[in-house]
Amino acid sequence: MAYRPAGLRTMDEAQDMPPQSPAPAGIGVRGWLRWAWRQLTSMRVALLLLMLLALAALPGAFIPQIPQDPAGVATLRADRPQLATWLERAGLLDIYAAPWFAAIYLLLFISLIGCILPRTKAHITALRAAPSRVPRRLTRFPVRDTHTTTATTEEVTRAVRRALGRRFRVAVTPEGISAERGYLRESGNIVFHLALVGVLVALGAAQMIAYRGQAVVVEGRTFANSLVDYDTFTPGSMVTGDDLDPFTFTLTELTSRFTVDAQARDFAARVVVTEPDGRRYEDTIRVNYPITAAGANIYLAGNGFAPHLTVRDAQGQVAFSQPVPFLPEDDFYTSRGVVKVPDVSPGLDQLGFTGYLLPTALAEEDGLRSVHPQPNAPLIVLDVYTGDLGLDQGIPQNVYQLDTDNMTQVMDGAEEVKVLLAPGEEVELPDGLGTISFESLPRFAAIDLRYDPTLPLLLISALAAMAGLSASLFAPRRRLWVKTTQDEAGHTLIEAAALARGDDPGLQRELERVMTAVRATTPTTPEDT
Repeated sequence: MAYRPAGLRTMDEAQDMPPQSPAPAGIGVRGWLRWAWRQLTSMRVALLLLMLLALAALPGAFIPQIPQDPAGVATLRADRPQLATWLERAGLLDIYAAPWFAAIYLLLFISLIGCILPRTKAHITALRAAPSRVPRRLTRFPVRDTHTTTATTEEVTRAVRRALGRRFRVAVTPEGISAERGYLRESGNIVFHLALVGVLVALGAAQMIAYRGQAVVVEGRTFANSLVDYDTFTPGSMVTGDDLDPFTFTLTELTSRFTVDAQARDFAARVVVTEPDGRRYEDTIRVNYPITAAGANIYLAGNGFAPHLTVRDAQGQVAFSQPVPFLPEDDFYTSRGVVKVPDVSPGLDQLGFTGYLLPTALAEEDGLRSVHPQPNAPLIVLDVYTGDLGLDQGIPQNVYQLDTDNMTQVMDGAEEVKVLLAPGEEVELPDGLGTISFESLPRFAAIDLRYDPTLPLLLISALAAMAGLSASLFAPRRRLWVKTTQDEAGHTLIEAAALARGDDPGLQRELERVMTAVRATTPTTPEDT
């Protein structure tokens, strides 16, 4: 009889076999959904989404955004209309309101919640559970110690519990003493991630309900919390003009103190605030010390001079008369400013002036310069332009820049005309263009107003994140076991071991501290090891 290995079938036998069952079906829709949920709620995906969110926000630093820079967006549409159209379709002109940015933000939020909830549940279960059982063989642990004493098992147990204190969770079982500490590490980790969720909630809510604006307020003028009084305004996605609380404040005086060598010492803006309920009070805004009105913080972001200039056109009509803020450019408050005079008499060219204000002017061989920021000898130096200011084209302009593309600078032969003005002086412009006079020299305050009710939540979340991160990094996770047995002579044999999660330089000292307390119970026997 020929040998045939077990399980080997001939072709005839294979044909007589019953048909095989079909291959198992796929995991199905529920299986795919369960797999997708597990992937989404993993910490790896949460970190990837956090990185993706940061990358998605980067274009906002290079591309003008509609809420923050409408003038830049208008310029982009005028200069490069096709590119602006594609950017707008992709949501890159208002990134934070784009659907794809909201989707990343929402997925990150869901991912963090999905990561935290199971870990929190498992952590609470571990906190309620008893410490781990005492291992059978403590000799396999590298950090261990033994001791023989005449003390009883009860005395040893009391000594161990006193040494461990409240820092350890202790369980006394027939196998021995089991103690562990370090749950604060996982608690801190969970607090950190919960705080991160709080930060995301605060930032997301701020994008919807917070607003921020900047304005320049001249002494004697009143600022009203309305859209028309802001120079720049950045609203949340749900903020409209009707949502602004109707408070006002009047800048009565702005004072400054400088040393002899022009070092700034103090700036103070004295204001009279009128709350929405009609209550009036005086207050002072200082650098880094804002005031609060109707829940909005008002900061003093800058200051300077706003000389009051009056311009009369060639027909003697007052075409311009108001304070003009000049922006400081150095420590001596050498300030640059622009005067635009569009409202001249019919048939006359519009006027434009650009130049510098020198608070304490000093004439030197190479020209004029300011030697101190206080207005000890103020002087204005202006260049004169005539033509079309470009204000009728519908494109927003920077009030601190003069568009000279359609203007001509006034010349005196081959030299540029320079107009020098001191307080109280009036100067006739060349070519019969009119006159310009320097009426007075008030100061201005650049204020930064921010309304954000989510700031307390953001602060609490940030502090909680720091506390949780510190606990998760520095709280050691340790386990310690002590076993006691009795020998034939009635002595108590003590065997102890300790274990840490990761490298822990203090683990050996922890065990030595416990064993020192044990050795102090009674004198040791000659068999002490």
